[in-house]
Amino acid sequence: MYFRHRFPSEIISHCVWLYYTFPLSYRDIEKMMLYRGIEVTSATIREWCQKFGQQYANQLRRKNVQSLLIVAFG
Repeated sequence: MYFRHRFPSEIISHCVWLYYTFPLSYRDIEKMMLYRGIEVTSATIREWCQKFGQQYANQLRRKNVQSLLIVAFG
């Protein structure tokens, strides 16, 4: 999914997760990554969120539906 990107998939998915889970701006996430020693621009994070955000949302929906089914019929 993250083939041909400069950063490892763990960093990309963590940035996308931060953006869609918490009320953070791209620059907030950029600062958080910089505190951890990872230099990534807010424009790059924006591109990742636009590119991978829908896939991330689909995975969340799938997990929520599965957990609801387990609770209802489990």
